[in-house]
Parts: sequence; C-alpha cells; structure tokens
Amino acid sequence: MAAAGFEIHGGGYRAEIAAMGASLRWLEFDGRALTESWELGTKPPLASGAILAPWPNRIRDGHFRFDGIDHQLELTEKTAKNAIHGFVRRMKWDLVSESEDRVELSVAVGLHKGWPYPLQLTVAYSLGADGLRVQYRATNTGSIDAPFGLGAHPYLRVGDVPLDECTLRLSAGTRLPLDPDRMLPNGSSVAVQGTDYDFTEHRSLRGVVMDTPFSALDTDPDGRCRHELQAPDGTTTTLWTSRAFGWLQVFTADPAIGKGYPGRGRAVAMEPMTCPPDAFNSGIDQIVLKPGGVWSGEWGVTASG
Repeated sequence: MAAAGFEIHGGGYRAEIAAMGASLRWLEFDGRALTESWELGTKPPLASGAILAPWPNRIRDGHFRFDGIDHQLELTEKTAKNAIHGFVRRMKWDLVSESEDRVELSVAVGLHKGWPYPLQLTVAYSLGADGLRVQYRATNTGSIDAPFGLGAHPYLRVGDVPLDECTLRLSAGTRLPLDPDRMLPNGSSVAVQGTDYDFTEHRSLRGVVMDTPFSALDTDPDGRCRHELQAPDGTTTTLWTSRAFGWLQVFTADPAIGKGYPGRGRAVAMEPMTCPPDAFNSGIDQIVLKPGGVWSGEWGVTASG
C-alpha cells in the first residue's frame, strides 16, 4: 500500500490503517466487512476510525481549568461551541515498525492553542486468530502534570447486512444524559434497565437513533468488556475493551438527522473512551499524567458465526 496507509494481515483478517490520524480505515474477516470505510487519502466521514486524543468527545466552550490555570481551546465544533475529539486525528503519524500482521505508529501531540502539555502517543494495530487488537501508549514528555483522555471511533458492521436488520447488545448498566443541542452532559448517570437505552440483551436497531455515552461496563473474567452487533443468522461482530476504557459512546449515523454515512446511510459507531464528554470540566475519569508518566490501554474487534 502507498505511504498514505498501511495494510496488515493475520488470522484470516485484513486491516488498513491511514497514516493521517493513524485511523482504522478498513477491517474484514474472510472477505466479510467488519467496519465501515472511506477512500484512503480523503477526510474520514463522521470521524470514522479516528483516534480521539488528548481528549475524546467534547469540551464545553473549549474551556477547562487544570491545576488552577484556565485554558481556552480552539472551538472545532463551531455551531455547538465545543472543542471536539482532540488534535491527533488531523495529524500525520510516523511509522515506528511494520510487519505482515502488525504496524506501530507514533505522534508528538505538541503544543496548541490552550494546550501547553507535550505528549507522545503510540498506537499498534495487530491481527491474529482472535481478530484485531489496538494498543495505545501515552507519555507525558513535559515537566508538569497533564490532563489526558483517549477514545476511538470505529463504525462496526456485519458484512453487507443493513443496520436495521441487526441487533445490538451492550455490556453497560448506565448512561449519561446529554443536552440534545450541544451533546454535553446535563445530569448524572442513570440506570438503563427497563428503558429505551437498555441493550443488555440483543435488541433490534431498526429506527434507533443514539449519540449516547454508556458506563458501568460489565467485565468478563478475562478482563475484557464485550459488545455485540449481530446479523439475523447469528453472524456477529464483537467490540471488546480493556479496563482502561470505562466508557462507550454509541452513535448512529442516519440521513434522517443529516448525518448519514456515505454509501451506507445508517451506520453505528461504537466508541471506546476513557472518560465521558466534558471530563476536563467534570473531572469524571479524567486521567492525570505526571511528568514522564505513562498510560496504556487496548481494545479490539473479533468476528464469529
């Protein structure tokens, strides 16, 4: 593949990763699509496959206070007056190493308006019999404490099965209510049991519209939390996350809300996040990296059926 991206193979899986943003452009198993995609070298639609750092989701008014100092970030979601999804999805990452089944990329976050915290991020995509594994490492290369958060923005699919024919199961017990105009928290987390947001058992996605942060994630004995998108014949695409990712944002792309996924219409993003929206103001699950401090986390995707 050209320098614009990298292709890896392993365990019957194939993945393509873009150099710009180190975004996951494509994942398939035995020829069956497991993610949505876009044309390499173009801007990923609806943040598809992007890495969201040094914060995921939104910061209210682009403003936060840390260690007694006020910071004003650029408003990158201008209509809602938010700073959204950090910096690195718009940066070209450097190749660290490459093999048939693994590629590792790195980027220096650097200094930005309202962001005086130098960080070094690395991501390694690898493929094997259990599917895709995505591993992150963030290091504070500065001389003062730094706030930090990270997320990813994959859109999952089960081959060519339309989303409305699929069911969804989430290992999540609570959701965080959001203001529908600015998509910022407007209350405390509430239980999903018995509500329209209860996907603890497989439920149809027909007509479902969400842009919702979930938490209280149930972890299996191996330390992973699993969420499933399933076709009518039982074929399943599973997203798993490590304990480092305590939140999952679920977003349905839909032409009816003016945000259809190009070439597909309705699609679903299942976004592992270390913290909820506006965490730099609420402090909920905000990570603080000491000088020289390191954070690591991982998630992945497997196919079954």
